Amino acid sequence: MITSNSNPQLTSELPRGCTFSAEDWHVLSQYWYPIAQAREVTDKPLAAQLLDVRLVLYRSNDKVVVAKDLCFHRGAPLSKGWVENGEIVCPYHGFHYNCEGKCTVVPAHPSSKISPKLKLIVYPAVERYGLIWTSLAGTDEQIPAFPGWDDPDYINILPPNFDIAGSAGRQMEGFLDVSHFAYVHTETFGDRNNTEVPQYKVKREGNELLAEYWSSVSNYGKGQDNVAPEGFQWLREFRVFPPFAASLTVHFPENDKLNILNCASPISARFTRLFCPITRNFDKDAPIEDTIKFNLQVFEEDREMVESQKPEDLPLDLHAEAHIPADRTSIAYRQLLTELGLGRNYTS
Repeated sequence: MITSNSNPQLTSELPRGCTFSAEDWHVLSQYWYPIAQAREVTDKPLAAQLLDVRLVLYRSNDKVVVAKDLCFHRGAPLSKGWVENGEIVCPYHGFHYNCEGKCTVVPAHPSSKISPKLKLIVYPAVERYGLIWTSLAGTDEQIPAFPGWDDPDYINILPPNFDIAGSAGRQMEGFLDVSHFAYVHTETFGDRNNTEVPQYKVKREGNELLAEYWSSVSNYGKGQDNVAPEGFQWLREFRVFPPFAASLTVHFPENDKLNILNCASPISARFTRLFCPITRNFDKDAPIEDTIKFNLQVFEEDREMVESQKPEDLPLDLHAEAHIPADRTSIAYRQLLTELGLGRNYTS
């Protein structure tokens, strides 16, 4: 379900205490990001944050509402309020706002005309892949394709949100990186005796990147039965959706497929909330809890590295860091972010 944005000037003012440069913030605000899991959003207000903007989410009957977490009367956070008859109620003075953001009740003056200034900033909302997506600029929907989620031959898995005290760009590069498996993921699936990265190519398809990477590195976790035949070559297909989403399809034996959608939602310039829907067309009776546990362990291995990288910023100037052939995808990714208009010393 899509809620239209009633304010076309949403990006005219930077959030207070913005951690991004003004230019980068205005570029990034044009895109869509997940900000919560759909199952978290009920008729009780939920606080969230995106690009330094504090948001509130709630359900008004069957409609998901995303708004700025601010009552313009005296600046109270609406996330501390409640929902009554489909309207959010400010906890400070009891003002009611409907799902379009219009103030409908001022308890102190029940018979007076309500000022048009008493109106929330409401953002568009889309529910997809078990997530709630929004855009601060209210742009046309730009949500990544994720084959398998709506396919009855696949099962859907949605691990908990995962917070990282690092930039969304650094997290994205870690997801796309194929040479760190043997060193960062030694407890999950990496193999210190299998470190070589074969040659691979990165293609440009419109505004997206596609990398097809073949190798002998298994995707079975440590302790799992490895039923792959001797010499099996694993195909990992990465597709990048700028600025901060990418999908990975891992091809298992017997035409089995695992699909992962990595969505790095920038809470601020150096704090990221990771959302990661997963689908697969095999092991449908296996406990979902085991898959979630395995992936959280992988996320934890990556988080330790992302949170310790210096500089914290993702340098788009390709001369700022050294590169090797295995970095083809991340090089193309940095070039793509530059094309979006982000600064060379990009800070997220």
